[in-house]
Amino acid sequence: QTSRTPATSVSAESCIPAGLRLGPVPGIFKLGKYLSDRREPGPKKTAVPPVFQVRMVRGELVDEAGSSALEWIGLIRAARNAQEQTLEAVADLPGGQIFYRALRDVQPGEELTVWYSNPLAQWFDIPVTATPTHDEKGEERYICWYCWRTFKYPNSLKAHVHFHCALSHGRPFLHHDH
Repeated sequence: QTSRTPATSVSAESCIPAGLRLGPVPGIFKLGKYLSDRREPGPKKTAVPPVFQVRMVRGELVDEAGSSALEWIGLIRAARNAQEQTLEAVADLPGGQIFYRALRDVQPGEELTVWYSNPLAQWFDIPVTATPTHDEKGEERYICWYCWRTFKYPNSLKAHVHFHCALSHGRPFLHHDH
């Protein structure tokens, strides 16, 4: 999540057990900064984005080259919603090192995607909830309570409020429903 090129996806080649910890995540932690409602950020590419396959080897998750998670953990995409999320970002102590933890058994072929655990989201002042509204077609939408921009996914809205909304002025998330 440190560069603007996460058009790469990371998928499980073997079953990844629930509770497995990866990390720590190196660099400045900006999970979701480049999250978009679209699957790939930036212009549509004609080539298929590269897929990193990772597998369990002697209790550790490694890529095809045998590299540890520190080499590729930054390529794991931010989850747009809870349904596609397979990992959560956690820290043992507020302000401590950040790890990713498997929320459930991840099956072979499944993409790894991550979002903040509730305590970590609160530590970083990322909204924990997003209440959907329905547009004229009856589809769920998430609306920024500062600038009224509309999003398809709850985590896209949360990332927008934290990283991009000019009208939020860095104000903390207001804990009330709209």
